[in-house]
Amino acid sequence: MAFNFADKIVEDRQESTLIVDALNLAFRWKHQGRSDFRYEFQKTVQSLAQSYKCKDLIITADWGSSTYRKNLCPDYKQNRKDKFAEQTEAEKIAFEEFFEEFEESLNILAEDYPIFRYKGVEADDIAAHLVKERAKYNLGYIWLISSDRDWDLLIQDDVSRFSYVTRKEVRLDNWEEHYNVTPDQYISMKCLTGDKGDNVAGVPGIGPKRAEQLIKEYGDAMDIYNILPISSKYKYIQALNESADQLLLNYELMDLITYCDDAIGAENLADIGRRMNERSN
Repeated sequence: MAFNFADKIVEDRQESTLIVDALNLAFRWKHQGRSDFRYEFQKTVQSLAQSYKCKDLIITADWGSSTYRKNLCPDYKQNRKDKFAEQTEAEKIAFEEFFEEFEESLNILAEDYPIFRYKGVEADDIAAHLVKERAKYNLGYIWLISSDRDWDLLIQDDVSRFSYVTRKEVRLDNWEEHYNVTPDQYISMKCLTGDKGDNVAGVPGIGPKRAEQLIKEYGDAMDIYNILPISSKYKYIQALNESADQLLLNYELMDLITYCDDAIGAENLADIGRRMNERSN
């Protein structure tokens, strides 16, 4: 099934770059129960690149959970492993077939586009590094292709995201349509609320609304950390007072721009730099 771009804004930008969250996009077909999507995958990313007038198309892909984050937090993404272990035999076979097709999809894409994928490194960190070093790599305007809202941590001038699930763009100029905090405050929101999908604990009793209130009243998560303890009769504030260490840990787990290079590792960073330089020469 091809994407329909009629309900999304296609910016007329030249010299743009498409960065694809490959495994995230592949799950589009997994949710349809498909295991024969390799050529549709190829056509989809090519269609996206054409629609956004991108001269560059870069594929990023997970290769297992982040070793960096597992070292910081052994329970990181453990919920996903537990869920996989509880699958029926038929479900496990379906997953294996899906991943086999995903690997073949990457092989096809690798014939025309760079694939950045390293064992124990997540696509989020590779994308964050490319965004952070986009001037050095001469990438121009970047379109991120992922339904993962973690990638909104990367949005800034000349960096936007398109989600195939919501079929919407998240850009700096329409940020307020999606969030009640500023782009700079988004990491603080995540540090306070955690990330259930990645098994990252937040502060007990603090959801998005209370996090917004705390940020508005006290500043970002580091400002909040610096003034703890806060005198209050409310249980969620008392929980916050006991969660100072968790706030610091969450920054290291979730602040992609700051810690992406640590998560990628020196050897892999050297490989990215070499390959990106080769492309521009």
